Amino acid sequence: MPADTATTLPDRARVVIVGGGVIGCNVAYHLTKLGWKDVLLLERRKLTSGTTWHAAGLITSAGMAHETLLWMARYTRDLYAGLEAETGQATGWRQIGHLHIARTPERLETLRREQAFVRGFGVPNEEISPKEFQQMWPEARIDDVLAAFYVPDEGRINPADVTMALAKGARMGGATIVEGVPVTGFVTKRNRVTGVVTPQGTVECEYVVLAAGMWSRQLGELAGVNVPLQASEHYYMITEPVDWAHPDLPVVEDPDLYGYYREEGGGILVGLFEPVAGPWSVDRVPDDIEFASLPPDWDRVGPYLERALDRFPRLREAGIKTMFCGPESFTPDLGPLMGEAPELDGFFVAAGMNSLGILLGGGVGALTAQWIVDGVPDQDVMGFAIDRTMPHERTRAFRRDRTVEQLGALFGDAVWPNYHPKTARNVRRSALHDRLAARGAYFGVTSGFEYPEWFADPGVEPHVTHGWHRDESFPSQEREHRAIREAVGMIDMSLMANILVQGRDAEAVLNRLSDNDVSVPVGRVVYTQWLNERGGIEADVTVTRLAEDRFMVVSTDLTHRRVLARLRRYTPEDAHVSVTDVSAGTTLMTVQGPRSRELLSRLTSADLSNEAFPYMTAREIDVHYAQVLALRVTYVGELGWELHVPSDLALTVYDALVQAGEDLGYRDVGLLAMNSLRLEKAYRDYGLDVDNTDTPIECGLEFCVAWDKPGGFIGRDALLRQREAGPPKRRLVQFLLKDPEPLLFGGEPILRDGEWVGYNRVGAYGHTLGGAVGLGMVEDERGIPEEAIAEWSFELEVAGKRVPAVASLRPLYDPDRTRIKA
Repeated sequence: MPADTATTLPDRARVVIVGGGVIGCNVAYHLTKLGWKDVLLLERRKLTSGTTWHAAGLITSAGMAHETLLWMARYTRDLYAGLEAETGQATGWRQIGHLHIARTPERLETLRREQAFVRGFGVPNEEISPKEFQQMWPEARIDDVLAAFYVPDEGRINPADVTMALAKGARMGGATIVEGVPVTGFVTKRNRVTGVVTPQGTVECEYVVLAAGMWSRQLGELAGVNVPLQASEHYYMITEPVDWAHPDLPVVEDPDLYGYYREEGGGILVGLFEPVAGPWSVDRVPDDIEFASLPPDWDRVGPYLERALDRFPRLREAGIKTMFCGPESFTPDLGPLMGEAPELDGFFVAAGMNSLGILLGGGVGALTAQWIVDGVPDQDVMGFAIDRTMPHERTRAFRRDRTVEQLGALFGDAVWPNYHPKTARNVRRSALHDRLAARGAYFGVTSGFEYPEWFADPGVEPHVTHGWHRDESFPSQEREHRAIREAVGMIDMSLMANILVQGRDAEAVLNRLSDNDVSVPVGRVVYTQWLNERGGIEADVTVTRLAEDRFMVVSTDLTHRRVLARLRRYTPEDAHVSVTDVSAGTTLMTVQGPRSRELLSRLTSADLSNEAFPYMTAREIDVHYAQVLALRVTYVGELGWELHVPSDLALTVYDALVQAGEDLGYRDVGLLAMNSLRLEKAYRDYGLDVDNTDTPIECGLEFCVAWDKPGGFIGRDALLRQREAGPPKRRLVQFLLKDPEPLLFGGEPILRDGEWVGYNRVGAYGHTLGGAVGLGMVEDERGIPEEAIAEWSFELEVAGKRVPAVASLRPLYDPDRTRIKA
């Protein structure tokens, strides 16, 4: 135990961090940097003894084609590079460069797209030839290499040393670190954590940060918090010394061989991210292990190791010094688990790093500390916030099945825009699932929910080939798109969250949360955002007034648990409000297209005319044998209705729709076509093209803001300051490529007069507009007046090629909404 590490336990701390690996020490370090000194870190054994000690220590931005991941990786690199000078503790930082290998055309396009993205943020990523790669690694086999991508300012650190440096920095800032003290429970009061329980006594606190790595799931259960992660075997081999190895060899990653390589002790370390992994200790991670080394499963891993050696064939001549197998934890969607738990206030999680804890640790620590101190992080955390997870993902069977593919997916497979996991599928299904499957549906999955992406022709088995091309779904997407533009189609949106809010004070609570005004007559639908105190968007919902004291809130699946948590947190204790999640009992069918009124009129006695049923209103109507809640809304820019059908009547309604629509051009429509349709109309999708760092002003959603409603709303003061400051410095802009051939997927740099001004956040092919469409955030520190967008000249960089684009703040399709109100 280090001499300057505390050995006694205080009675109280403002923040208690559970876990003394690189993540926990990063959080402690960054909290002290923000001025919080009353910080206690508890480590059950010794610092780094969980999984940090055996990490490979790579410091790279490879594969970080997401702004926040890239920021975390580059921030971490800069932090570690200067940490020794700050603390006097060696970190082992060595700037040796990083190489990423492309051996297939698909991988080459992936790496070129990533290169274009990261260079916009200042990363010196350059494409080099196979020969140039071989000059850096003379023993490399290059006959199958198409290109390599080199980042010279990245490299490696010593994981244990950098953790000790962070711990020393945290102590220098006032934090207390105690080793040898496990946490055995938590104290809570009124849905807030108030203390941690240890064998040495209870420590009172205001905040807990669970940074216990692979133990976090079972510790979370003690607090009633869902932390769905699972340990897996993780391998690397170190050879005996070879005469061609030296410490300045760049790190190499070869995703199609599932291997990475660097020098270690005069030999070569060969690490694996095998596509068929081995979940470890599925029932429970033992409480008493430290510095764990697991027996290798040679039968499973041997073939992958042999394949990885193909990049450097002479390694087969070297002796094996170490064949190491250690546990690492992985999450269901390969995103870190961060932020405040939706179940318990003040309880933060920083775990589930998917073997990237070293290279993301600085960013994770900085964001977690800021989240606690300021209440909001300044980066997009939608894909990392723990409130995106679902309880079924913590079950033993789900963890066991999903983890098998996660290592290989992380290293190479999950980059494709049409990728979906293969394991642990068919967990959550719509009542229509089997009907849609029989009609040719190809299913994607989100939050464990199976949804139809597209429909194959009768008799054709739906499948896709991974890549950036027009895959097998493209013709079907076009047919489905045109069905809704020209006739009628139904999209199964049962993955959406449906939450009933009732009671005397329901209106007051919802009005406090919503930037729009929900004090509307019964039967009105209100589109609104829920904001944080900085004016950033936390959820994008519709609120329908069903009665004076009853409302229906509909949100996307990714914010399902966030919406429930915000309703709980912002409902005063003395308020008369009840919240009921009715999602599982609701099948949401959205019937859209110019002939939707004609179709539904064949099945209902209700008057669907504009006069009787205007846009953005709701009524209960009969549809065939069912009574359903019908909302006249659209997400595709056409006349249409959203039908909230009791799930036991869903098949009855669906069959009636299909039969009644045969002569009207009816089609089942998947969410890929829906994405194409909504992007032509420039409709926003929270979590894809809008995130928690964006305000309604920046996103073109200011029309939702009820500036003067009584009582205001959360985030109003921040929005007022932004409005008074003049034109925003960021605007979400719709783009249409002028060349009809290229595709947009998101991540493409936006160039104004040849200069990088942002990136496209999402893309699809606009079959009506005749080209790829996207939504991207354009930035200019001088401010962006509305008229400037039309005056500027834009290009988008698509896989290394600059493509001219039309830019608009108004929807390029039906900007006057005549079709919606038909």
